[in-house]
This record gives sequence, structure tokens and C-alpha cells, in this order.
Amino acid sequence: MNPQQASRLAALPLAGLVREYPNLLSHLLNGPEDARAPRDLHPVFYGCYDWHSAVHGFWLLARLARRFPALPEQAEIAALFAGHFTPQTFQAEADYFAAPGRASFERPYGWAWLLALAQELEAWDLPQAGSWRAAMQPLLALIRQRWLRFLPLQDYPIRGGGHANTAFALLLSLDYARAAADAELAQALEAAARRYFLADADYPTRLEPSGDDFLSPSLCQALLLGRLLPAEAFRDWLRAFSPDLPRSAALLSPVRVSDGSDPKIGHLIGLNLSRAWCLRQLTAALPPDDAWRPLLNQSARAHLDAGLPHVVSGHYTGEHWLGTFALLALEEGECE
Repeated sequence: MNPQQASRLAALPLAGLVREYPNLLSHLLNGPEDARAPRDLHPVFYGCYDWHSAVHGFWLLARLARRFPALPEQAEIAALFAGHFTPQTFQAEADYFAAPGRASFERPYGWAWLLALAQELEAWDLPQAGSWRAAMQPLLALIRQRWLRFLPLQDYPIRGGGHANTAFALLLSLDYARAAADAELAQALEAAARRYFLADADYPTRLEPSGDDFLSPSLCQALLLGRLLPAEAFRDWLRAFSPDLPRSAALLSPVRVSDGSDPKIGHLIGLNLSRAWCLRQLTAALPPDDAWRPLLNQSARAHLDAGLPHVVSGHYTGEHWLGTFALLALEEGECE
């Protein structure tokens, strides 16, 4: 990751977060009064094509601004946050979530990214960031409580490669809870992760990917367990969970993307990037002398090389969200 790459990535959400249309609304109408424009429904997160992409678009900008203090877009980023992150706009977002019938809105993907955004604002040393995070409190508190209520009810994890994936959401949310020293939430998330995934073995990696995955179910699950277990114990778990991983061409080879402009097929670009992120972090989570590390790191590099050229494509169906996964893939783990 370098400043030039950072500027190219920042340009995507800077344009998308103030672009209201096209907009893919997931919206329950409780009555005719709810037939409103995206910006009226979501005064903070109305851009970037859909709600969760707007959330992680702001996360991307906050992370880039924090990591690159000399970024030329610093002033533009701060102005965008100042215009969107106010107590009034976030109260409206919280009110939307609290309306009847919306208990599952953006569960779990959007919930997880909102927590990740709060974590990023907490780490950002910009003076204004504290007030922006304070503005988030009504929605942040609501999402926290929804996690605590929902986890005891979810008997089975969702293992698909899309927005409903349980492991990915637990991973981001657990990172937030630990950073925020929220022991109650962290304990609930850790217990759920162990309940869902700790006993898994002999995962059929040959079945990945599905046709519109942007997450690898097996790698997200492995990365989550890598957050829970010490290096030696994690190595043993990974060997039992995916004993054929070193021979899994389906998982270690980048996926083909036949049409990156298609909203669903284009998810596979994100899969190459999210796989790179997972593989790099998995490499770092294993003991230094582990025999699998070189192979996983080599695969991470191949996935990164396959995904990066397609992030800035001219197709809004990809550009509204791929920058986030490019940043994850570029900055985490090994693969130097």
C-alpha cells in the first residue's frame, strides 16, 4: 500500500458517497408514507449504491486518512464526514432501524461494518473524529443490542459467500468489541464463534466458489478461529478443518471473472481480493515455522494480482464497493 494507491482508492467513495442514484434499496414499507427517496430514508448512508456499501465507504476513507496523514484528499474527506455525521442524521438512521418489521435490516453484514467504522473513528487522531463517533451513538447502541439479542437465537451459522455470511460478520464485530473493551459483546461473539465453528472438520473446499461469492466461507471461518486460538492450537484446528488445503486448486487459485460489469458475476472480483486478505492474515496467524505459510502467502499474492486491476473499472456496480476489499487485501498480513 502506498500514497498513490491510497488516493486512487479514496476517489471511489468520495464520488460514491454523495451519489444517490442508482440505488439498490432493501426497504420495508410499513405504509405509503415510507415511499421516500434514499436520501430521505438514510441521511448518512444514502450513497454508494446501497446502505452497507456506504458504511464501509466511510470506513475506507477514515482508514486511508488515518494511515496517510499527507493524503491530498484529507480536507475533502473531513468535509464529507462533517456534512454527514451529525446527531440529527444518525438519530434518523437509528429511527429507521427501530421502525416495525426492520429487526433484520442489514443483519449481519451492515451491522458488522458499522461497528468497524466506529472502531476506525476511535483510532483516528483527527480532533473532529471524536464528535463524529459521538454522533453515531444512537445507531451504534442499537446495533450492539441487536447483536446481543440475536446471537442466542441463531442456532445455525450461515455459511454462504455473500452478505449473510456469519463468520465474516463475527470477525469484524469481534475486532470492534475487543478494541472498544466491550467485554459483554466480545464474550457473546466469541461464544457464538466457538459454538458454530470450533468442532468443524474436513471442510469440502472443492465446493468453492459459488457463482456470486465475494467471500470465501472456509477462509472467513478459518480467519475467525485464528482470532480465537493461539498459534499452535490454531495450526492443529486448521489441519483438521481443511486437511486438503495445500492441494485445493479450487481455493488457492484465483477465480475467473467473465463479466466484471455484471453486479453478481462482479462479486468474484471481490472474492479474489477477500481471499488475498484472508490468506495473508492466515499466514501471519500460523506459527513462524509452519510448512503451509509459503503456499498460503504465494496464493495470496496471486489473488491480489488477479483482483487489483479490476477495482477501478468505470463500472459503478463494482467501483461502489471494491475499494474496501482492495484496501484490506493490500494492507493486512504478509505477502510482501
